[in-house]
Amino acid sequence: MEMNHLAPVFLTGNHRLVSSIAVCLLRAGHPVTICSTDAKRIEERIHLHYKDMKHEGYEIDPYYALQIISELRDDIKAELAIIVTYEDVNAKRNLIQQVEQRSSSDTIIALNTESISLRTLQEGGDNPDRIVGINWTEPAHTTFFMELIANHTVNEKYIDQIFYLAKDHWQKDPYIVRGEIGIRSRLVAALAREAFYLVQNGYATVEDIDRACRNDAGYYMPFCGYCRYMDLMGTYAYGMVMKELNPDLSRNTTPPLFFNDIIASGGKGMENGEGLYQYSPEDVKKWDFLFRKFSYQIKKTMELYPFNYKKNSTLLGDISISD
Repeated sequence: MEMNHLAPVFLTGNHRLVSSIAVCLLRAGHPVTICSTDAKRIEERIHLHYKDMKHEGYEIDPYYALQIISELRDDIKAELAIIVTYEDVNAKRNLIQQVEQRSSSDTIIALNTESISLRTLQEGGDNPDRIVGINWTEPAHTTFFMELIANHTVNEKYIDQIFYLAKDHWQKDPYIVRGEIGIRSRLVAALAREAFYLVQNGYATVEDIDRACRNDAGYYMPFCGYCRYMDLMGTYAYGMVMKELNPDLSRNTTPPLFFNDIIASGGKGMENGEGLYQYSPEDVKKWDFLFRKFSYQIKKTMELYPFNYKKNSTLLGDISISD
């Protein structure tokens, strides 16, 4: 069976991503059933996202195709089941088992995984060839990011179906990782390791790190990514820098003491006001509002400069280059 943008989708989890993923899927035309023990908060966030969309001038349909439940039912009628959890292998395996017991053998199960191999999650599954990795970024309905993970066990046609939906209906610019773990988490972890090394050893403050990331890489990455920017600025020069600098980069295998202390004290960032910065309840509301507003602004900017303008020139119109 070929899945289309009207196929029913089952979505489960308590992560804040669940709300924006639901909006992304509803906008594409999917009937969506959400199962969450935090159903009230999920519903409130969906209402908030719809309010933002209306304010930004997007045409939105009534979300009559949305159903939110707090407990799994005996029968999951969906062609695609999306699981969103934190990085807990037992929690992920448990949800896979529960979904498999309640859904058709034709249902594709797609779940987020940043550090747990897809092979580990497929172990013990009734239909491991239908269990694929899918990573999103928040907010899912305004961002282009989608990372699909498929190892040799995954049936190619299932990952192709999700790729098609992501590109043609979910407004994503997806890529497929042929392996066990995605690349996004490795890139982010490498940056965080070096940043934390610099802070721990007194070379920089947290504010310095944010300014360096925001005002340099943050300026050009939405335009062309990192590798193309190296070509734009001069690939040879980057090679010379890496030759001299790479031997001095951090090789730490564990987070630094100051970050472990934040975690040990229960710091959850803006969720409870304790993280790399401190936040009042008013700060949290302000940052949440600004983040949602910015997500629409940066989306519109990136749409003007598609990743491959030669293949997407209709988005830019006729490009005229002059001295």
